[in-house]
Order: sequence, then structure tokens, then C-alpha cells
Amino acid sequence: VTQVRRLENIRRDFAANVSHEIKTPLTAIKGFVETLRHGSVKNPKEIERFHGIIEKHVNRLTAILEYLISLSRIEQDDEKKAIKLRKKPIKNVLQTAIGNCREKADLKDITIDHVGEENILAMIDPPLLEQALVNLLDNAIKYNRAGGWVKVRGWADLRGVHLEVEDNGVGIPAAELGAVMQRFYRIDSARTPGTGGLGLGLAIVKHMVQQMGGNLTMESREGVGTKVVIILPGEIEPEEDRPGS
Repeated sequence: VTQVRRLENIRRDFAANVSHEIKTPLTAIKGFVETLRHGSVKNPKEIERFHGIIEKHVNRLTAILEYLISLSRIEQDDEKKAIKLRKKPIKNVLQTAIGNCREKADLKDITIDHVGEENILAMIDPPLLEQALVNLLDNAIKYNRAGGWVKVRGWADLRGVHLEVEDNGVGIPAAELGAVMQRFYRIDSARTPGTGGLGLGLAIVKHMVQQMGGNLTMESREGVGTKVVIILPGEIEPEEDRPGS
């Protein structure tokens, strides 16, 4: 009975959160479209501003749907055990994830630097790892200040392959650090105005990493920044196996 009630509460919270997060941008889009359609705005600059606001809310809806699709895929994969891990170099996955986030970073004048070993191999599902890294990079950009930086590092040691995403953004309050990877947990929006979200991003990343046999650690200081490290089973490619060796 307790388990049934817990699942019912999760379902109710999920429906309420999703409904709120979808309704807010839809209401804004509807209002701006009606204003433009009725010709209430004549100034071309104002019209362009309205178009920009509509685009922002459409992008927010798209992000919400992408998170829900990711969550659905995770749950399906849990049921089907369909994740197929292969020993692959992580360099291309890192570069693709960074490339996918470069435009968002440029809009806030945030630099993304990639340093680390070039020849690291890990047991991964490349699309899954790429999505996990994109989610981390997206957070590092979203919760950062204009002109900030994000550093992506990769290295291997006896514990496995480490992929680190660090930023100098707003950071996470110490009291909330232990909860941010829980589903639907959101930091007080007053601390991070305009960011929104379902509180699914880090929970999804954690689940993706666990599916690849890895784990996730996080350090953060409010007002200083955040560091997230993915640790996966892997190794440095032997020199004799590298192309041209």
C-alpha cells in the first residue's frame, strides 16, 4: 500500500509539474501571437522583440519535450535492457557534445575549453553519453553569468575514465546539493531567475551514467561554480594500438 501511494504521489507530482511547465510558455505564446495578429503593435522593433519572445518560449517547450523523451527512453531501456556498451574513444563524443552547445554558450559570451587525454577508451553507448554531456553542458551554460567559462576535462586512472564539466556559474547552495539529482527537484527559482525546468536534467544524467556502469559526483559552492564528474569503466589506449604507431 505504501509503495502504491508513493507511486501515485510521484504520478500526481509529475502531471502537475509537466502541466505547469507546458502551460506557462503556451500562455505567453498565445498572448503575443494574438497581439501581433490583431495589429496592436506597429513598431518594427517591437514586432521583432515579440518574435524573439515567442521563439524563446518555443525553445523552452522543445527542451521540456526533449527531457520527457529522454526520460521515456530511459524507462524503456530499463525494461528492455537494450543498452549495448562498446569500447569506444570518448574524444569524438566530447567534441560533438561541445559543438552542440557552442551556440548557446556564444549567446552568453561563455567560453568552453576542452583539455585532457586524446586517447581514452571507455565502455559506452555513444549517443547516451553524448546526451548526458549535453545536459551537463547545458546546465553549466544556463546557470552561468555572461562572460563566464566552462571547462571540459577527460582523463583515466585506476578508477576508470573521468569526464569533468566545471563552470564558474552561480553554484548550488550547500543545503540543496544532496537533492539536485533527485527527479523533479528544482533549486529556488529566485536564486536562478528565468531558468525554469522540470528538475529532470541531472536525474536523467545520473541514470544514463548508471546504465553505462558508471557513477556521478558533484561539487559546488554558491557564487563560485559547480563541478560534475562522470566516472566510467575504461582505460588509456595502448600506444601500439594507436593509428600510425
